[in-house]
This record gives sequence, structure tokens and C-alpha cells, in this order.
Amino acid sequence: MQILRTAAALRAALAGETRTAFVPTMGNLHAGHVSLVDLARRHGQPVVASIFVNPLQFGAGEDFDRYPRTLDADCEKLAAAGCDLVFAPDAAEIYPVPQTFTVQPPEALANDLCGAFRPGHFSGVATVVLKLFNLVQPRVAVFGKKDFQQLLVIRELVRQFNLPIDIVAGDTLREADGLAMSSRNAYLGASERIQAAQLQRELATVALAVQAGERDFEALAAAAARRLKMAGWRVDYVAVRDAATLQAPAADSARLVVLGAAWLGSTRLIDNLDFAHPFE
Repeated sequence: MQILRTAAALRAALAGETRTAFVPTMGNLHAGHVSLVDLARRHGQPVVASIFVNPLQFGAGEDFDRYPRTLDADCEKLAAAGCDLVFAPDAAEIYPVPQTFTVQPPEALANDLCGAFRPGHFSGVATVVLKLFNLVQPRVAVFGKKDFQQLLVIRELVRQFNLPIDIVAGDTLREADGLAMSSRNAYLGASERIQAAQLQRELATVALAVQAGERDFEALAAAAARRLKMAGWRVDYVAVRDAATLQAPAADSARLVVLGAAWLGSTRLIDNLDFAHPFE
């Protein structure tokens, strides 16, 4: 497995490749990331993973400085998973000049849910992903469903910029108690880690109620948020949406998704469950 630090070296290594599969990450990898590499191997060759903690998607007071940087351990995991090339640039390589040109996703998609609590986040995500797509020139790119809103932003980016890239979604991997695997889980204290699986359980409760015929999505979401708050969480949102658009569900929505974001102490956790629309 090659580990490359510069755009020039990356382009040279991928010259002439037409079936590249790409997995962008911020590092501090866990089994969920490894599953995305496994998925990428089934869709293209060579498999390229990037490791870059993107400053553009972190807001003031967020965890950019303390986000774990574990390059050596990450590369060991990627090599074991069959990754062919790791692109691990520094910030100066990705942003050699101030990034005054940025991608602005549609407001209805980017300023709702997580975007309402992290202003500018999805612009930062879309901008760095577009840069990475330009550098790697993949035929396929793989993103996890755990960051569901991000996945939809990237799909719309590819559609509106006519990029010849297939976006493949990888299922969320979970711990034995249901907690979605996340690099930020390492921030949780011992008691917080035990409590953290409640977020998934509350989302599952909402999904099961909808599948059983409940129609008042806002009331179901509000009840879940209330239960989390009573247990000591600080809730950003719980919501039921159309899984294709993240807008309010409609009668013709093929799939729905219940999403949540909430804080345990200083750790913000997100999760979601998508499911078939159960009624007409």
C-alpha cells in the first residue's frame, strides 16, 4: 500500500486509472470505515482512501484541534483491509491559498437538521469533497449512511456538477448495544458510553411507531426528544423525514428516515434509521 502526501504524487500514481474507488475519511478509523473500504473493493480498483481532518467543516468552538490524529494506526487498518493507496495531505496541500471559492449546497438541504446547528458545515464538506474528487478522479466513491445528511449533500453535489462518479452508500456499523460506530465515541466517559445507546433506541422507537401506523411524526419525534432530555441529554433535534430529500414525508415517499443529534456531556452524537414507507 502506498502512502502519498502530495497532490502531484497522487495524480502520478493514478494516471491512466479508470475504475478507481474512493473512500474519503478524517482518520481515527474504526470498523465502520474498514467496511467502507471492503465495499469499495467490490466496486472498483484501485481503492484509494484519504485521511484529512478538514478545517473548513469545523465551526468556532468545535473539536478541530482535539480531533484524534492516528495516521500510523489508520494505515495499518487500511493495509489489512486491502486498500491500495492512502492520500494523507496536510492542510497546506489541500488549501495552498485561502479558499475563497466554496461550494454552497442548497439551503433547504444544508441549513436544516445538523446544518441548523453547525452553520457552514456542509459548505465545508462539499468544498473539500469536490477538491478530493478532482484530485482522485474516482469512478465510485463510498460514504457511510451514519452521516445521512452528508450523504444526500454529496449525492446532490455529484448530480448538479455532472460528475461521472457513482456514490455508493455503506450501512452503519454498530456496537453490540446498538451505538453507531463513530470516531467521536472515544470522547465518551465510561458512564456516558453506557448511556450513549439510548439515542439509537429512541430512534428505533419512533421508527417502529411509524411502521405500526402512527401518522403524527412531529409528536413522535418530540416525545423521543423529551425522553432523551429527561435522561440528561442536550438534544439538537429528532425528526422524521423523506429519506430521498430530507423534507417532510409525503404520501408518495418511498422511504422514510428518523434522524437525531444530541449531546452527552461534551460529545455530540448523531444517528439515523431509514425504513420503507409503511402507508399510502
